[in-house]
Amino acid sequence: MKVVSHLASLPPRKLFLIDGLGALLSAFLLGVVLVQMEHIFGMPPKVLYPLAAIAGVFAIYSLSCFLFLTQNRGAFLKGIAVANLLYCCLTLGLVVYCYPQLTALGVAYFLVEIGIVLILVGVELRTIQL
Repeated sequence: MKVVSHLASLPPRKLFLIDGLGALLSAFLLGVVLVQMEHIFGMPPKVLYPLAAIAGVFAIYSLSCFLFLTQNRGAFLKGIAVANLLYCCLTLGLVVYCYPQLTALGVAYFLVEIGIVLILVGVELRTIQL
């Protein structure tokens, strides 16, 4: 929790940048890398492409907030925090649903991604409260 406490001192604008760049990375990994390496991770492309598209939409949202938003950042930060939380729930559900075909590396990838996003959600929500 020290990480969350320390990062909560970041201004909302920087959190939008971190969130947006992270979402871009997720979209690339899900939509390009993991699709090409299905045999290593086990998640089928028909699941990866929609997850990548969602991450892409989140990237556009967060980077737009970073670039253009000058007021009421808290409400928009809360919006992406809730969206990220729902994304984690969806991803966990898909991991459970696709578990029989996932490899250990595939499960590890998705659990790490969920963990990172949950840390970011904690930071975003804590920032809103400050």
